[in-house]
Amino acid sequence: MTDSCDILISGGGIAGLTAAAAFGSAGFEVVCVDPAAMKTDADSDGADLRSTAMLQPARAVLERGGLWERLAPHAAPLKIMRIIDAGREDATPHVVREFDATEISEQPFGWNFPNWLLARELTARLKALDTVDFRPGVATTRLFTRTDSAKVSLSDGSRITAKLVIAADGRASPMRQAAGIGVHTRRYGQKAVVFAVTHPIPHENVSTEVHRSGGPFTLVPLPDRDGLPCSAVVWMDDGPRAQERMDLDIAAFEAEASERSCHHFGHLTLASKRQIWPIITQHADRLSAERVALIAEAAHVIPPIGAQGLNMSLNDIATLLDLAEARRNGLGDQQMLDAYHKARYGDITLRVNGIDILNRVSQANSGFARDVRAAGLSALYAAPPLRKMLMQMGLGAR
Repeated sequence: MTDSCDILISGGGIAGLTAAAAFGSAGFEVVCVDPAAMKTDADSDGADLRSTAMLQPARAVLERGGLWERLAPHAAPLKIMRIIDAGREDATPHVVREFDATEISEQPFGWNFPNWLLARELTARLKALDTVDFRPGVATTRLFTRTDSAKVSLSDGSRITAKLVIAADGRASPMRQAAGIGVHTRRYGQKAVVFAVTHPIPHENVSTEVHRSGGPFTLVPLPDRDGLPCSAVVWMDDGPRAQERMDLDIAAFEAEASERSCHHFGHLTLASKRQIWPIITQHADRLSAERVALIAEAAHVIPPIGAQGLNMSLNDIATLLDLAEARRNGLGDQQMLDAYHKARYGDITLRVNGIDILNRVSQANSGFARDVRAAGLSALYAAPPLRKMLMQMGLGAR
């Protein structure tokens, strides 16, 4: 059986589902496939327990996809970004700097959501769109392209003919490999333990990054849970140490996490399961091939610092959607795809390299390197024009 559509999206993660909603809302006929069944409840086995901060520019593409209205009631605003350096032996904060969104905007820096909730709301939006055919549990298996279209074979035995294939199928992207696009990968020997906690001291919509060694310990606001302040945590460290913490019993893990957070919000109580993720930097050699565009982790993977990862992906979607709407008669042709690569590749390269440097600095173990890191933070903060420029760059505005 062969179907046809305007756009086939390989990958039904947050980026793939957002792309399906955005293109479907714009009137394109979309088929979106993903080999996994959707996990839309935090207690489901395999549910993604990470959270995602949608920065200011992300709201526009969410609105274009008819998503913001669904997500807004669940948003935890990020009004202040707090960075704490506790790199001395006594593990107490000795440099604390706060970057306030009111210095550059009337809006917060962004809004935080649990990933499982994003999956729930995104799939609900797709069900309401007649232009989108979402097929969870179905994978892409083969790609064949010509100048006028692409043919994609699926794991259920069907085939799709599309004008454009969007690869949103992760860091090991089958469609990127089928298109013959290579990648450059850097490894750090790090892993991130992710989980949610409740705590007695309110977060007051402040996202807090605590630096010591091995990587940052980041607490990002979530809506209250069971009447208590709640935060999502990303704890980056050397791989073996991160794995050891996964094996701790709950009481020991909570005690170690609370100590690592400098008890900034008091004792941390686990409010979810723990998951562990490898940390790498990766970027594709190109963002397009014949009839294929790469977005999200198929195009770029970075450590979870500064909420850049998914927001880069949403910039990919917004750019590709602008080009598709401007060239409906030339959807997926070489001119459109060359324009997409040109529009995004430079920004992606800049952010990938910038986050790579920040992550290497955050891993610093020697006392001298930690002192240099703290001094650098203080110097950047002390110059208001530079501080504002860094905040604006961090938002990822196009």
